[in-house]
Amino acid sequence: MPRVKRGTKRRARRKKILKHTKGFFLTKSKLHRSAKEAMNRSLRYSYRDRRTRKRDYRTLWIQRIGAAARNNGISYSQFMHGLKVGGVDLDRKILADIAVHDAAAFTSLVAQAKQHLTAAPASA
Repeated sequence: MPRVKRGTKRRARRKKILKHTKGFFLTKSKLHRSAKEAMNRSLRYSYRDRRTRKRDYRTLWIQRIGAAARNNGISYSQFMHGLKVGGVDLDRKILADIAVHDAAAFTSLVAQAKQHLTAAPASA
């Protein structure tokens, strides 16, 4: 079997890992073995947390909509139900943005939801 020395390939692979871990604490950015472990862990976390971020933002939007709805005298669930019955198709991201930046428009949405709640019969 021929002898393989791996000079440039090995150095390139190690440089790639050390470049990825630049800015990590202590040996995690300097020593190859601990840098490789830290890089693998960081990639695992970044993959996982790309999905977690979506959940976190949805939770934040719901909290903002709920707070603004309570300021206008209606609960979050009643507000969302009234919008659904009324055929208003705005997602939670847009509703939260309206609640934060345009209180008058949100108040009109609340009035619309209340109107559709009184018009619609209570579903059992």
